[in-house]
Amino acid sequence: MEYIVETKGLSKSYKGKQVVRDVDLKVPKGCVYGFMGPNGAGKSTTLKMLLGLIRADSGEAVIAGNRMNRKNRLQILRCTGSLIESPSYYGHLTGRENLEIVRSLKQAPEKEVDQVLKLVRMERQQNKRAREYSLGMKQRLGLAAALIGRPELLILDEPTNGLDPSGIQEIRELICELPKRMGITVLVSSHLLSEMDQMADYVGIINHGQLIFQDKLDALHEHSKNKLLLRVMNRTTALKVLENRGVESRATEEGILIPGLPDDHAAALAAELAAGGAGLYRMEERQKSLEDIFLSLTGRRASL
Repeated sequence: MEYIVETKGLSKSYKGKQVVRDVDLKVPKGCVYGFMGPNGAGKSTTLKMLLGLIRADSGEAVIAGNRMNRKNRLQILRCTGSLIESPSYYGHLTGRENLEIVRSLKQAPEKEVDQVLKLVRMERQQNKRAREYSLGMKQRLGLAAALIGRPELLILDEPTNGLDPSGIQEIRELICELPKRMGITVLVSSHLLSEMDQMADYVGIINHGQLIFQDKLDALHEHSKNKLLLRVMNRTTALKVLENRGVESRATEEGILIPGLPDDHAAALAAELAAGGAGLYRMEERQKSLEDIFLSLTGRRASL
């Protein structure tokens, strides 16, 4: 597999506190990679190191085949677009004028301004002064600026922050379109698990500065395999029946949890529990949500 971003042992400390510790990111080309973690987990610091905005204390980062250092930084920036924290713009200029400045700096073709305006659906607002834009329109302007020059990699830090539901939906749809329509790899950070579930192909989870999970989104969902909750009148008897059948079980306050079973096996087990005097009166299917999985991986109920 070919990676557009690959880091090894990337680390950063501030005032003696290590905020990013030995992070090994692997972002495949042509995907949406969701970089998740609680607020303060080290997401923004990691992304800034990838862009050379801050220098890593140790480790290395390779972006589009180029090692991040002073010599290669400008070359890396030419093949990347980014929206970190709040978008930058000149409030007294129109959206189009702001984009023309970015186009000139990147030495991109003139036609690209029209292309990115259409892509982020800003054609009707392009001649309005940027300071008059809503928060959602400012985010779109920042995204349009990041797309000028047709970057290989787009890095977005919490791009839906502060947006209303319709704005979030529009930004989400745009991010999902970019790999397919333009071949752009998107590395997007968020603490909103529901967002990643609807956008990402791959995910990495960072907590306390350490990368604790990295794989396809489907692999993350493997952690949410169905379980059955058995509600019985006689737990001791029920546990004995399950033990005799070789069924893994765990008693909880609600009842007894067992792995999910095919319907015919579940029916046979229910009959055996009834015949054995366990007093089975309910069998419920349980599945972890993505947030439950996240919490089980991070081991904390952080601000999400």
